[in-house]
Amino acid sequence: MPDSSQKNDWLHHRQDEVDAAYLYEQLATLDQNPRQRKIFEKLAGVENRHAEMWDKILTEHGIALPPREPSLKARLQAWAAKRFGPGFLLSMMLREEGAEVKAYLKLHSDSEEGTAKTAALRLAQESAQHASTLQDLAGTEGEPWHQAESGDLLRNIVYGFNDGLTANFGLVAGVVGGGANHYLVLLSGLAGTVADALSMGSSGYLAAVSQREVYEHEIEMERQEILLMPEVEQEELALIYQAKGIEETRARGLAAEVMKNPRNALDEKIREELNIGELNTTPVKDGVITGVATAVGALIPVAPFLILDARLAIWVSFAISMLAHFGVGAARSLFTGRGIIRSGMDMFVVGFGVAAVSYFFGDVLVRWFSGGAG
Repeated sequence: MPDSSQKNDWLHHRQDEVDAAYLYEQLATLDQNPRQRKIFEKLAGVENRHAEMWDKILTEHGIALPPREPSLKARLQAWAAKRFGPGFLLSMMLREEGAEVKAYLKLHSDSEEGTAKTAALRLAQESAQHASTLQDLAGTEGEPWHQAESGDLLRNIVYGFNDGLTANFGLVAGVVGGGANHYLVLLSGLAGTVADALSMGSSGYLAAVSQREVYEHEIEMERQEILLMPEVEQEELALIYQAKGIEETRARGLAAEVMKNPRNALDEKIREELNIGELNTTPVKDGVITGVATAVGALIPVAPFLILDARLAIWVSFAISMLAHFGVGAARSLFTGRGIIRSGMDMFVVGFGVAAVSYFFGDVLVRWFSGGAG
């Protein structure tokens, strides 16, 4: 009979398989490419079979089976994919499959002989195959868990919102702790909102400009290399094809064919060697999105002071800011892979800590200056 830790571990793996089946079904619904849709449907079927394997193992050990339903995290990921495109969900699934490979290999090494140990090795192998399949669909090389462009977009929104919320919540708490009147709190909060939004927006813009400049520099270097040393570049391309499993003679033939057209050769080297995808966003767009998200987050602790009297506004500001911290923590779990509740509580604690420290800091400063003035 497994101990409580093993039981929870097995139930966690079963839920992961249920979630994966659900998310692949969502990808099959969202993807407009018939070939890719069939692949996702097949992957969903395999994940359902994985869940059935865990059902059998759990039943054999007398463990009650929870309902086979997707978790809240999986439902949030599906919701985000519908609004930000399937590329976001595809990048998430790449990382999930990679994490499953590691988790199942560890389970295999830690388990005693039995059905769980045997199943863990098989599940690790099939998860690795899934990661490889998703990697091909995403057109990535190397580590397959890179974020797609749509994932970057959503991440900018979440982290911009988080920065604005936390920073301005601390500012408002500090001013309240210093005993400022209603209008001074409101003025400070609005000024902080504008400053945070401009700061984060400009940072997002400059980061995107820097990234684009690096990409352009690398592409220009590759263009010059194709022009000045085509033989070397052809050999590199042949080696890349061989690393992907193509037989040497055929790989050399494909490389020679590609190198006949310099434009095609550059596109192929950008994709296969530099791993640079098409840039579907602009620095201005990145800056505006990050800045707006920051402003929205920063306005949350200030908004009550626009419509309520000072005493009530303080408590309402605290309440909605703490709820927002939990919500943004839950949203961050989409990128960190942590559980929604744990990630949400982490941010809740951070928000509370920021408010407490800022409030008492403001109070201490006022007392200190008042004492000095006296």
